[in-house]
Amino acid sequence: MREARSYRDLKEAVWDRGTCAGCGACVAVCPADAICFGEPGSMQCPSNIGYCKESGDEVPCGACYAACPRTGESVGGGLGAFSAILTAKAAFDVPKRQSGGAVTALLVNALEEGLIDAVVTVSEDRWTLRPSSVVITSSEELIHQAGSRYNWWVPLVAALKTAVVEKKFRKIAIIGVPCVVAALHRIRNSDHDLLRPYGRSIRLVVGLFCTESFDYASLVEGKLKSEYGLDTWKIERLDVKGKLEVTMKDGSSLNLPMQELETTVRPGCHFCSDFAAIFSDISAGAVGSPQGYTTLIVRNDVGQIFLESAVKNGKLVTGPDPDIAAIERLASKKEKRTTSH
Repeated sequence: MREARSYRDLKEAVWDRGTCAGCGACVAVCPADAICFGEPGSMQCPSNIGYCKESGDEVPCGACYAACPRTGESVGGGLGAFSAILTAKAAFDVPKRQSGGAVTALLVNALEEGLIDAVVTVSEDRWTLRPSSVVITSSEELIHQAGSRYNWWVPLVAALKTAVVEKKFRKIAIIGVPCVVAALHRIRNSDHDLLRPYGRSIRLVVGLFCTESFDYASLVEGKLKSEYGLDTWKIERLDVKGKLEVTMKDGSSLNLPMQELETTVRPGCHFCSDFAAIFSDISAGAVGSPQGYTTLIVRNDVGQIFLESAVKNGKLVTGPDPDIAAIERLASKKEKRTTSH
């Protein structure tokens, strides 16, 4: 028999200890819509509105606890299991691509081929760089919203409820950082009755290389805007490759060492040792690839099918061999940093 769990157990095990990843899995799967983050960007962990099926009405639930990536065993570092590592780029123009636009190419092909019917991802306001979780269903919108987001403002997985429950999509692709991927892994592999509808609806998970995620207010409004005088609408993109690279629209750039950004990192990130999103179907990032390409780590048959389809249809072009050692170095560095906390 399943052990009875409630949001109170999640609060004690994760929220009160400051280990919350901010992924939003608990928000998405709560059947009573009783878990939320309050005002966007204002909290480090969710809260409960005062009601819980399990603790209030003695109705078996515990979905929030079962979906949380911080309630299970800690995830190891390294590259994880994989069947192939390659570099690739989009065969078409992706104006706002982060590196080679390979993830956009994979998803555009998947939408056009009917392999998926929606993409849950993070968009951003081009004027303020403020992120938002969205459900995308068109190739044009995917291309328009291309690019990685390193600022946390709203929980990504919360949009999964919109995709599954409200919009009834059943072939969903999700792009997320390792904590998001870990939550989706728990949801996909759970025998919990309340998680199964979500797990069955997830067709593809693309994980993004990640050293840490930054608090939007601390990084953008504090560090970049107040300290360095950078106007957000003049920033072309942010990239993390062992340091924060800020590229401006006029072509100039600013590199900030990670040590300087320690106070802007979300607290929950200090408990994550997974750099390469090892529970995804395909992992992606700029590390290990030459300029203009994306490194792709294909982890299983699902990832291989999506990759082969994109290449076959001329949406994705493979490139030179990746520098695997470079990826391993960052993965090892993150794992060592995590174990020191």
